[in-house]
Formats: sequence, C-alpha cells, structure tokens
Amino acid sequence: MKNILYIFISIFILAGCEEVIDVDLTDGDPRLVVDASFQVFMNESVTPIIEGGVQLKQSTPFFDEENIPVNNAEVFITNLSNNSRINFIESSEPGFYIPDTEEFIPDFDISYQLTVIVNNETYVATAELIPTVPIDAIEQGDGTLFDGNETEVIVFFTDDGDRDDYYLFDFDFNLFLGSEDRFYQGESFNFSYFYEDGLDNRNVTIKILGIDENYYNYINLVIEQSEQDGGNPFQTPPATLKGNIINTTNKDNYALGYFNLSEANRSDITIVE
Repeated sequence: MKNILYIFISIFILAGCEEVIDVDLTDGDPRLVVDASFQVFMNESVTPIIEGGVQLKQSTPFFDEENIPVNNAEVFITNLSNNSRINFIESSEPGFYIPDTEEFIPDFDISYQLTVIVNNETYVATAELIPTVPIDAIEQGDGTLFDGNETEVIVFFTDDGDRDDYYLFDFDFNLFLGSEDRFYQGESFNFSYFYEDGLDNRNVTIKILGIDENYYNYINLVIEQSEQDGGNPFQTPPATLKGNIINTTNKDNYALGYFNLSEANRSDITIVE
C-alpha cells in the first residue's frame, strides 16, 4: 500500500508538468529461483513429520507477476555425515520437487547439502536443522491498531536460555514475522499480532520455526520487500537478494532463494468475531 500511495502522490505532483520523461526499465537476465524450505514437526506423532519441498522457478521481467516453473531438474539432498542421498521427484505441481521416499527426516547437528542440476549447471547449498520451542498458548485479544477493524492474536512461548535463538512466525495467509531472543533470552514471552482483515470465525494455524541468523537476516529483507500486502514473501523479491544457493559450475550465473531446515511447532485458534 505504501507504493500505491507514493504513486498517487507522484501523479498529482507531475500533473502540472509539461515535460514527459520516459523511464527505461532494463530487465535482468533470467535466473534460477530456489525455494527449498522444510519444516520438521517432532512432537506431533511418534515419528517426526516433515513438510515442504523444493520449488524451482525461473525469474521473469520485473512487471511479470508469474514465474516460470523449472521442469526435469535433478534434485537430491545428501547427508554429509554418511553421504547417504535422498532423491527428489517432480510432483503434480510443475516445478515442485518432493522426496521419493518417506525416510527423509533431518536430524540435529548434521549438515545436509541440497544439489540442483539444471541445464548442465550445478547449484548447491548446505543447511542444518535448527531447533525451536513450543507455542505455550494462543489467545484472541480485543486490541486494535489504526482503523479499529484489526483482529488481535496474542502468542505465548518460552525461549530456551541455553542458546541464541532466531524464530520465524507463520501466521497463515502468507503472513510472516521474524524475531530474535536478544531481549527475552530464556524468558516466557508474549506479543500481539494484528490481522488487518476480518477473519469471520475462521480457523488460523500459527507456527513457530527455528531458523539461524543468516536466514533470519535474509527473510527479514524478503518480508520487508514484499510489504506483506497479500503477496507471498517467498516469491521472487523485487530486488536481487542472494541466499545460500551457490552455482558451482558458473559463479556468475548465480541463483536466488534459500535452502532451510527448521524444526517447527504449530497451534490452531478459531477467531470469534
């Protein structure tokens, strides 16, 4: 919405100008976009549950809203402690790759390497599973912000005092928030999150994901660029943000995106209007 406001202001300012200025927007070269995000739920069943996959797309010119799926790629993840390998296959969703076995459950303190081979070029990234903490409780509040129509949800959790934690909160509807425990190390903590649109008795799933500092810095920039105005921050951002994906064949043809492994916990709440 900020950009829309700025555009309207610019229109009014330029309305009285007679000179027409043409702006030449040069499209960048198409690049591979890798969204390899996995969430591991340790406490929901006897066997941990993993959700996620590897989304491969090709970036498009600035004003194009849709990216082009990348098909027929070779994708696999290697456990670097024993060199075991999990192969991925393309699902029914174009460009989205999933493990070809249910045995892929990452564990802590082990490095995993993602490998993507496209057009005879090899892209790699390394990640470890980052722990998180449970959500203690979720409550609906009655607070508002600006126009009085927001819905307040209060999230309660207890930070682990034995480590420096970085969190990514997923508030459903492609809404995300990063947080670090610098100001609540080892303490019980709660904060309010406000939904701008009425939820009309909808069920909302809120997740807390463990992430490392590098991904925390990266995702905050992505969220800032997306402005969370109904868009998905995991789509290609307007500016070029390099993640942890490295092209080992041709370093100049770098990819966009990130490979991330997060322990996650979730809790549901039904909003009462």
